[in-house]
Amino acid sequence: MTLEKQHPETDSVPLNTAVVTPAVRTGPVIALLVASAFVVILNETIMGVALPRLMDDLQITAATAQWLTTGFLLTMTIVIPLTGYLLARFPLRRVFFTAMTLFALGTLIAALAPGFGMLLTGRVVQASGTAIMMPLLMTTVLNVVPASHRGRMMGVISIVIAVAPAIGPTVSGLILSVLDWRWMFWLVLPIAILALALGAIWVRNVTETRPARFDVLSVVLSALGFGGLIFGLSSIGESAAGYAPVPVGIPLALGAVSLVGFVLRQLHLQKSDAALLDLRVFTSRSFALAIVLVVVVMAALFGSLILLPIYLQQVLGLDTLTVGLMLLPGGVLMGLIAPLVGSLFDRFGPTPLVIPGMIVAAGALWGMTTFGTGTTIPWVIAIHMTLNLGLGCVFTPLLTSALGSLPAKLYSHGSATVGTMQQVAGAAGTALFVTLMSLGAASALETGVDPVSATASGVHTAFLTGAIIASVAIVLALFVRRPAPAEGAGTRPASMPAH
Repeated sequence: MTLEKQHPETDSVPLNTAVVTPAVRTGPVIALLVASAFVVILNETIMGVALPRLMDDLQITAATAQWLTTGFLLTMTIVIPLTGYLLARFPLRRVFFTAMTLFALGTLIAALAPGFGMLLTGRVVQASGTAIMMPLLMTTVLNVVPASHRGRMMGVISIVIAVAPAIGPTVSGLILSVLDWRWMFWLVLPIAILALALGAIWVRNVTETRPARFDVLSVVLSALGFGGLIFGLSSIGESAAGYAPVPVGIPLALGAVSLVGFVLRQLHLQKSDAALLDLRVFTSRSFALAIVLVVVVMAALFGSLILLPIYLQQVLGLDTLTVGLMLLPGGVLMGLIAPLVGSLFDRFGPTPLVIPGMIVAAGALWGMTTFGTGTTIPWVIAIHMTLNLGLGCVFTPLLTSALGSLPAKLYSHGSATVGTMQQVAGAAGTALFVTLMSLGAASALETGVDPVSATASGVHTAFLTGAIIASVAIVLALFVRRPAPAEGAGTRPASMPAH
């Protein structure tokens, strides 16, 4: 395949001034990006099953241990908005090596961590690299895969976005059954190093670059806005557990005000195409609607992923290996149906997939409200698989509809926006579910019930709220349609990338 692109070293060449370069085999590039993204995204939820053991080993509360996941997601929400600039300004190869080097370094720090502080530091450095990988993968695919085949390719990407986090608890459960928690990082480190080695061979600059302005004020407002909101949500959970570093209203107010300032700043800068995160992506109705539903779906996924291991271990008294194996079928199911869902999207569009998918997901969350002290293992597995089935039918159509509705010049900003909202939703869902569980458990304890029954009551409260939110989202799913071809979308190669 001959790919029209500008030379990555010549950043001064305008975006619309293409030159013909030798044929580029994009198949190996995409394959490596998918595999690398799968490994780094897996680490978002790999700590889930390990939290109870870490609480004992490091002498920390559940709300504090939650920061090993929430802090990871919080870092991603701060870094991902920068990727729109990074992907526009720098060649793909350079961005890839930066991302994987940060991830490998963070993994090493976490593996060597003697206590909570250094472990959290390692997670933050890991997240800095992880944050870059998903927008990098999406932007590359949008640039080299024609619209007629994007559903299939997004099906593969959804395996990374949804399945990797879904099987994270299984991987950690298997590791913790025979090894110390630090091995969750020692076993990942060689994979990250291998990805760097293969990247030196395979990764080529198959995307275009252009001059881009780095606005420091936008970065500060973004960090304070998204960071403040997630910190405030997580502080609610700590407050419910009896401790909060600062009054929760302060970070929430700071986050809200900063986010308003960030939006106003981007609206001003995008007039001269200088926005850090170009908000013109929301002028697409398909994009805006899909983003709202993605927020709901990601909140439900990450909320359930953080809560189920706690419930299975603290209420049902199961060991980490059993918990990990119980969560495996749901992740496998989502991975198996993702390519099929992508092919169905290419043929029929999003509507026949998103509506039943949301109904099934909402029904599964209602099923989780039945979880109690006497719930059987088969019932938990069946409900978890049902939830993943529903979410699996929703992810690919929503992502493809959202990004496919944008013009080519907004691909990097669309990918960054999707990534940002996914992580905000994931962190908010994690914080919300843990907070509701803590509040529900505290309320039950005041009535004189035993701690196990109190935890079960808190779990019920959290899943009930999630079920209500998902049920409301079904109404929005009724309006999802296949997006009209975006202006500029036809400027990419008309054939599939070479493999």
